Amino acid sequence: PPQMASSTPFKVACALLLCMVVAAPHAEAAITCGTVTSKMGQCVSYLKGGAGPSAPCCAGIKTLKTMATTPADRQTACGCLKSAAKAIQGLDYKKAAALPG
Repeated sequence: PPQMASSTPFKVACALLLCMVVAAPHAEAAITCGTVTSKMGQCVSYLKGGAGPSAPCCAGIKTLKTMATTPADRQTACGCLKSAAKAIQGLDYKKAAALPG
């Protein structure tokens, strides 16, 4: 009888399935610009000259820090923040640099 478990196509299919299962959670966990802007939205008033950062602003920063676990996630978040900053007039970049996290 043929030994299916030792056939090369079967081994390749198993390897591909394993790769898909391992990679799937990482793909879902990737940070998007929508996530970054929603988490940082509470910081805009502070960054435009308002009083200290609000509790929701700090919570958003902490959440982003927890989500950005890989270098790729951090690069994506940074790119999103740069794009968002260009679209908002009157930001105080010194205040942005002083945000916790």
